[in-house]
Amino acid sequence: MTEGLSTAEVQVREAPGGYEAPIASEQRLERKFQYPGIPTTCDGAEAVVHVEINVTQASGAFPITSSTTMGGGYNAAVMNGHKNLWGDPLIFVEPESEHSAATFCEGFAAAGGRVTNFTSGQGLVLMKEVLYTIAGKRLPVVMNIGARALTSQSLNVHAGHDDLMSVADCGWGMLFGRNAQEAADLCLIARRAAEASFTPFFNVQDGFLTTHTVEKVRLPELEFMKEFVGKPEEKLLNLMDPANPMMSGVVQNQDSYMKGKIAQRWYYDRVAPALEEAFQLFYEKTGRRYDFVEPYRCEDAEYILVGMGCYMETCQATVDYLRDKKGIPVGCLSICCFRPFPARQIVEALKHCTAFSVLERMDDPLSTTGNHLTREIKAAFCDAMTGQNGQERIDRIPRVYSGSAGLGSRDVRPGDLIAVVENMMEDGQDYFCIGIDHPLALKVKEDPDLREPGSFSMRGHSVGGFGSVTTNKVIATIAGDVFGMDVQAYPKYGSEKKGLPTTYYLTISNKHIRLHSELEWVDLVVLNDTTALYSGNPLVGLVDGGAIVMQSSFTDPKDVWERIPAHHRRFIRQKQARVYYADMVQIAREVASEADLQMRMQGIVLLGAFLKLTPYAQRSGMTEEQVYAGVEKALRKYFGKRGDRVVQDNMACVKRGYQELREVPQELIQQGA
Repeated sequence: MTEGLSTAEVQVREAPGGYEAPIASEQRLERKFQYPGIPTTCDGAEAVVHVEINVTQASGAFPITSSTTMGGGYNAAVMNGHKNLWGDPLIFVEPESEHSAATFCEGFAAAGGRVTNFTSGQGLVLMKEVLYTIAGKRLPVVMNIGARALTSQSLNVHAGHDDLMSVADCGWGMLFGRNAQEAADLCLIARRAAEASFTPFFNVQDGFLTTHTVEKVRLPELEFMKEFVGKPEEKLLNLMDPANPMMSGVVQNQDSYMKGKIAQRWYYDRVAPALEEAFQLFYEKTGRRYDFVEPYRCEDAEYILVGMGCYMETCQATVDYLRDKKGIPVGCLSICCFRPFPARQIVEALKHCTAFSVLERMDDPLSTTGNHLTREIKAAFCDAMTGQNGQERIDRIPRVYSGSAGLGSRDVRPGDLIAVVENMMEDGQDYFCIGIDHPLALKVKEDPDLREPGSFSMRGHSVGGFGSVTTNKVIATIAGDVFGMDVQAYPKYGSEKKGLPTTYYLTISNKHIRLHSELEWVDLVVLNDTTALYSGNPLVGLVDGGAIVMQSSFTDPKDVWERIPAHHRRFIRQKQARVYYADMVQIAREVASEADLQMRMQGIVLLGAFLKLTPYAQRSGMTEEQVYAGVEKALRKYFGKRGDRVVQDNMACVKRGYQELREVPQELIQQGA
């Protein structure tokens, strides 16, 4: 497999150390730590399911986007007869609502069982009545949340933190992961801390942006999980044991209710120490370090970005750019733990700066002092000014700005974050929003390409039902599992049905990919749906010397070229881009053995084009047979449940995509230049 574009032609920029760099790093990790993890590619939902089907005994869950794939994965394990690490057959119950699912979790935990739940948005809010009683009965349930914007003026199924903020007073611990790796790791950490303190926990990841984004992950080993959380029967209390009768959920009147409520603080005082112990032990065993907060280049920073969730990794990349290219002393502070609130650690990280801005995936307009995280940070600084609640006394408070960002998965780009820093430097708006056109929105003056050197990025324009999103995940799986690269495959899902436009993104790199934003700068544009050429600008951001792969039913390259609108042809000439084409529709029609697969298999043809145009197969040193064996393994992960014939049909599409991809000659492209 040596055909196609050279490395320079597709703008795959080599990083120092080249292809061997990530492998060498992994080998060092494995030598130093007992449980470095199992390298694989998966999304945040799969990562969490890997943990929960092995350490729990049951799940009660009602499907709600974007947590549905977590519950579905757990249920699939039950249907396949999977047993947990101690040989217990799993139980999955899907009752009539999220409220009932929470009640099932309460009952199972009260009987001494280890149970989990998966929910989002309105589903979490519907549970709220039960969440109080789970905490009050000291039941160490762990719920995995695909954080989702709450329906208000409209329905949105994408990322938001207002669902979590609505239940922040229920007495649950709350950890926020930024990527699939952290979603899995914090799931285990939450379980250990919950059972050590008899306090339930939420393990939170951003809906779709993390739950459905495929990344390179090191899944916790079975032996490590067994050791880290321990056998359920040895950690949990059975409140329903007839041999030790007790009363639970009683009525308490004026003489006793307050006594019982305040007595609960004894348990809550144990949560922070339990988390500290879990964080430290996890690091000692795995090499992956977590803490209540993660300061990044904050030591000498004058301006600091503060927030929770996946866009905080985008903040890190932006901080590096502003410091290294602009000389601006900026840092960022990721909040991993919202409950218990790490007031002391936050003040310690921020007290020396000139100003900081708090970014939140929500908007609470009637609170005149800011959204939830902002209010708590301001209160922490007030305590520090007076030396209250165990805080070391300080003599000044930095300027505090706050803003709403990423509501409903609205894109948060490096340019937006640069605007936030500039707003601090200019002592601008106290409250702002970013990413939209609004009087309160900060204006973006620059939006730089912050991809890691050595990375390769692809953006595809397709139609729902073509199978392109799944193909994107398959390509990421191959790049990660077969070629050993770091990957990030993100589909821009909508709430709409099949047949409407869909955009998907893929980045491949030698390093961990920190950008969690839609790809503006790409090396390859894929047009499964060529109508995008007439209704927008799908080629925007294509780098010099980049490539385009498009669906075409024509065989003559002149026919293909002439049907590209004139303004796009001029752009292609300017960029000195390459244009490739194949009849993906016809290939799928001829190969699919099942009629319902003809549409979906159009997308899989792209995999063959990817193997042909990118240098990863060649650089891996693998034979063609080895590469195709890796491809087939990845296809079985996504299509194996439909049988071997379907897998082989997909393999045939891949091979034909490789063989039948054609190029529009450069002489033809440059005519009329």
